[in-house]
Amino acid sequence: MYQLPHRSLPGIAGCISRPSRSYATETAPTLRTALFFPGHGVQRKGMTRPWVEAFPQICKPFLEEMDDILKCKLSTIIDEGPILQLDKSENAQPAIMAASIMILRVLEKEFGFKTDETVNVTLGHSLGEYAALVAAGNLEYAYALDLVRRRGEVFGECTRKAKEESGEDFGMIALVCEAGTLDSLVDSVKEFLSHGTEGTKDDSSALPAIQQVSIANLNSKNQIVLSGSFQRIRNLLVHIRHFGGHDPRAVELKSRSAFHSPIMEPAYEFMRKALTPDKVIFPGRVPCISNITARPFESKEDLIQNLSYQAVGTINWWGSIKYLDKQAGTRRWLGVGPGKVGRNLVSKEVGRSSAKGGGVWSITEPSEVEAALRDLEATAKEDLQ
Repeated sequence: MYQLPHRSLPGIAGCISRPSRSYATETAPTLRTALFFPGHGVQRKGMTRPWVEAFPQICKPFLEEMDDILKCKLSTIIDEGPILQLDKSENAQPAIMAASIMILRVLEKEFGFKTDETVNVTLGHSLGEYAALVAAGNLEYAYALDLVRRRGEVFGECTRKAKEESGEDFGMIALVCEAGTLDSLVDSVKEFLSHGTEGTKDDSSALPAIQQVSIANLNSKNQIVLSGSFQRIRNLLVHIRHFGGHDPRAVELKSRSAFHSPIMEPAYEFMRKALTPDKVIFPGRVPCISNITARPFESKEDLIQNLSYQAVGTINWWGSIKYLDKQAGTRRWLGVGPGKVGRNLVSKEVGRSSAKGGGVWSITEPSEVEAALRDLEATAKEDLQ
């Protein structure tokens, strides 16, 4: 239904088969209003409390349903912690996804927000893709939530096993570079990875998965994320700074797992089996952008393959935003869910436009709802004039 020009899938160490893909060259649709959701790392203790206090009739039953689906008191962990428990992948990921959908439910039930009528496309940053698929109508909420919890458990097990085998710590580090130097930085990273992160002549793809470093995210015009062993990432940074002509600022992310890297291959295999065609609805109510292709999912099979591959593949968030901004005509961007990371990454590319008919908003707290929805409606009307 949403057929677009070919985009090749980024590889990971040559160990996972990639599907052959073909796209028709039809004119891209006009997708004026985008709804986007945050990924892992935005979790914080007490993040649902303001919503429960402001809208108890909606939020309390919603969180009780979440606990019933997951068969655990995740709502208590979110509200009370401890933060070390909340930060575990199997807790953080369903907590973020559920909180995002809960806020969307508040908008729909309390403020009359009509997602199907107001939104033209959805997308989510990594984990946020699951909330985006629920909002788009491709996945049922309960099924997606349970899937995210089980996926998080596999992620955690992959990390524990990698640490046991190697004795190293794993995680993700963002590299922030000067404007206009991102392409060169990516080329330098790939060059050093192709020779092994210690600068040997060995092909990095021949290394065991736990020893590899991957480009996990292309986040914005000046930020990428590396995933893998912290020691090997630091070794790579030494080479880039001494021999690659780059001195990016390195920021350790709020994750103790190497998401979107080869050590997560068991999660990829799990998702291929757990995502069954009978549980996927296609087409949805609106198109949803794939993190892997940076284009709308175009079939049920495409969705299953690329949502599974997301566990090990590079998240092309920057490409997704550029596609919507430059090719699909998106003018309005509404972020829903905990934290401001998604909004900040979108704003880096498109700017917080005050131009007629455009803008970037996020709703993370109840106090932000009315102004965001009012501005969204006003700019949509301007866009029609």
